Amino acid sequence: MDHFDIVVIGSGPAGQKAAIAAAKLGKRAAIVERRNMVGGVCINTGTIPSKTLREAVLYLTGLNQREMYGESYRLKSDITVTDLSARTTHVVGKEIDVIQSQLARNGVTMLLGSAYFISPNEIAIEDATGDLKHVSADKFVIAVGTRPARPPSVDFDGTTVVDSDQILALDRVPRSMVVVGAGVIGIEYASMFAALGTKVTVIEQRPTMLDFCDREIVEALQYQLRERGVTFRFGEHVQTVETHPSGTLTILASGKKIPADTVLYSAGRQGVSDELRVEAAGLTADKRGRLTVDADFRTEVDHIYAVGDIIGFPALAATSMEQGRRATYHAFDEPVGATDDNLQPIGIYAIPEISFVGRTEDQLTSANVPFEVGVARYRELARGAIMGDSYGLLKLLVHAEERTLLGVHAFGSNAAELVHIGQTVMGLSGKIDYLVDAVFNYPTLAEGYKVAALDASNKMRAIARVRAEGNRMDLDVGSGSLV
Repeated sequence: MDHFDIVVIGSGPAGQKAAIAAAKLGKRAAIVERRNMVGGVCINTGTIPSKTLREAVLYLTGLNQREMYGESYRLKSDITVTDLSARTTHVVGKEIDVIQSQLARNGVTMLLGSAYFISPNEIAIEDATGDLKHVSADKFVIAVGTRPARPPSVDFDGTTVVDSDQILALDRVPRSMVVVGAGVIGIEYASMFAALGTKVTVIEQRPTMLDFCDREIVEALQYQLRERGVTFRFGEHVQTVETHPSGTLTILASGKKIPADTVLYSAGRQGVSDELRVEAAGLTADKRGRLTVDADFRTEVDHIYAVGDIIGFPALAATSMEQGRRATYHAFDEPVGATDDNLQPIGIYAIPEISFVGRTEDQLTSANVPFEVGVARYRELARGAIMGDSYGLLKLLVHAEERTLLGVHAFGSNAAELVHIGQTVMGLSGKIDYLVDAVFNYPTLAEGYKVAALDASNKMRAIARVRAEGNRMDLDVGSGSLV
């Protein structure tokens, strides 16, 4: 039986970084993954395919150019699934090659098959032929991720009723679609298919969508989606989905019936800890299959760590990578710097995209933190006009007394790239005075930081002026009363 210093189960972003970090520390590391899933859900059915699909949609529909050339502008009039999937297949294949090369270059052993625990220090790996291989290790990192949650009342056929892993395998672009769930994945796909011309209806049990985002930004996204024909049904519960030869019929608890070619069920994800038989290792998963960890990503079993989507929010590729690295460092007593959850950026790749770091207006208001808002609208920036984006905006939340940056919220083209400038300033406890005085390349969207910083600074200056005038009047009244 092979023995390793550390075995990582799952080769997604979290698992890759955990295994490579161990190899860099001189440890004998192995990573376990099924043959057809190298790179995990992120590479094969999640982040990379969906974001590549988004780029293909933007390019083929000419959506970003319509402000310049008119609403009828399209690069290709009849967009097929083949047009969309060609780019995805190319990018996924290239990314898998990169991952395999990185693991091999760092001396990480790749063990192909499905793993499950035999004991806290031993796993069995079943390959495609059913043969078993037993492996032991001093440390384990569980990075197996999640699968789409599937309500038992819904009959998923992979064609007319699909989950978020099956949506990329559709054989045609549907004329109409119902998206159940207004979470990140649901909204991303709703916006992509709306851009393709699909009539989309979004159904959500909650009264709002993306409630962890800034309210103004979410309202801006909602407006843009409605402009593209998306219908929102908030506060609604899906009772059942019927499939018929002519399409689907989604029946809501309120009695509404919504016909569509396709139904995308995007109602959360389920951890795959059940397949790992985690009970044999002394672990207990919650009802969503997730594992509980401490601040160092250690489970209740000291030598077993869990990272990535399997531990829940934020369940993003970027945060998962860092979790994997930190877990390995802690496992081998390697020093690692402190992390601040407030400085982890969130990116939502809808069309248009959203990204933010730090706190929202509602959070600051609830915490009684005095703040001022500075806004730069893309239509005020030369780069925005050049790109044909008149709806985008960059919003800075600034401490009204300390002048430090508390939150950055971007909406529109390149939002997920733009947010990192603010993230860096926040990480260094910088003040907006730096952004006011800095010189940015022109014309760029980054220049929006200076515009927004000046906006906030001018508002604070106006408040200070009112206060100064009030104090002067008080002094005048006071000295007059002494005459």
